[in-house]
Amino acid sequence: MKKKIILLGTTWPFRSGGISTFNERLSKALIEDGNEVINYTFSLQYPSFLFPGKTQLSDQPAPEGLDIRIKVNSINPLNWISVGREINRLKPDLLLLRYWTPFMSPCLGTIARITRKNKHTQVIAIADNITPHEKHFFDNLLTRYFTKSCNGFVTMSRAVLNDLKRFRAEAPMIYTPHPLYDIFGKIVTRENALNRLNLSDQYRYLLFFGFIRDYKGLDWLLEAFGAEKLRKFPVKLIIAGEFYTSSEKYLQLIKEKNLTDNVILRTDFIPDQDVANYFGAADMVVQPYKSATQSGVTQIAFHYNKPMLVTNVGGLGEIIPHGKVGYVVNPGPEAITEAIYDFYKNDRNVFFTSNVVAEKEKFSWGTMVETIEIVFNKILKKGS
Repeated sequence: MKKKIILLGTTWPFRSGGISTFNERLSKALIEDGNEVINYTFSLQYPSFLFPGKTQLSDQPAPEGLDIRIKVNSINPLNWISVGREINRLKPDLLLLRYWTPFMSPCLGTIARITRKNKHTQVIAIADNITPHEKHFFDNLLTRYFTKSCNGFVTMSRAVLNDLKRFRAEAPMIYTPHPLYDIFGKIVTRENALNRLNLSDQYRYLLFFGFIRDYKGLDWLLEAFGAEKLRKFPVKLIIAGEFYTSSEKYLQLIKEKNLTDNVILRTDFIPDQDVANYFGAADMVVQPYKSATQSGVTQIAFHYNKPMLVTNVGGLGEIIPHGKVGYVVNPGPEAITEAIYDFYKNDRNVFFTSNVVAEKEKFSWGTMVETIEIVFNKILKKGS
C-alpha cells in the first residue's frame, strides 16, 4: 500500500550538502515508488552564531517535482507545537525524520510526540549519528528525548545501529548502506575535468572533498602528504570544500611541510555543477577521518568510479573492501602515507577502479525505500 509521507529535514532553500542532497534524492525515490511525499524543511535551521560556514542558503532554484514547505524553526518551541499540530491534523501514514545532531532533539522530538497523538502516524528516524562527533555533557539527555519519540529507525552504518541500541534496543531498527549520490551529473573525463578546473595534466591528483571540520582529519592528511617518500611522485592534493572550522592550523601545516606548491586549495562552497569535475580530476578520494559514522562523500566517489582511502573509524570501512576498491587504514598520518605510496608505486588505479564499478551496484535508492517499508511494517506488526 502506498503511503502519505511527510519527510521532515533539511532541503532547499538551504544549500546542497550531505543532508539536504540526501533528503531531496530520497523524496524523489519515494515518489517514484508511488508514495505521496511532502517535505517540511526549516525556516531557521541554525542560529547564525552556531553556523560555521559563510551562508546557509542556496542560490539555486528549487528542485523540480518536490512539494517543499518551509515550516520549522529549530529554536522556537511555539513553532514546534504549531508544526506538530499541523502534521497531526494532516495524518500522514509516515513521518520520516532526518536526525544527525542532539541540537535538533528538542525540536524533532516535540514535533514527533505531538504528531503521534493522532494514533495513526508512525514516526521513523533516519539516523546519521547517535553519538555526535563533537561531544557535550548534555548529549545523552537530548538523544534519549528524541529516540523515545520515534517508533522505529533506519541507520546507514552498523556503528550507529549499535549506538542506537543503548537508547532504544526494543524498537524496530535496520541498517542499510548509504545509497549512491547520483545527482551531480555524469562522469567527466579526466581531460575535461582538468580543463574545467584549470589544472595541469602533468600531475596526478588526490581529492579531499567536503566541508572541512576538525574530526575529518585534514591535518593527518597534510602530515601524511608531506612525507619525503611521496615527493618522487608527480602528485598534488586538491582540498575542495568550505572551512567549517578555523583554517589557520591547516594553512600553517601546509607552510611547515613545504606543501604550498603541492596543495590546491578550493575552499569556497563547491556548487553542485562542479562536483563531477573534482571527482573526474582525481585518482583517489581520501577520507582521513578521526571519527565517523558514514559519509556521503564515499557514495559520490562510488558513483564516479573512484578508489577510496579511508581510516578505520566508525562505519567508514564497512563498505570499502580493503585492497579491492581502495584502502582501510589505521588512523594516523603514517598509515595514510603508506597507502598513498602503495597506490602510486604499484599503479593500482585501474584495478581498484574496475572493482568500484562492480561494487557500487549494491547501493541503490530502491534498497533504502524498501528498508523504510520493512521498518514501517515491523512497527505495525509490533503494535497489533
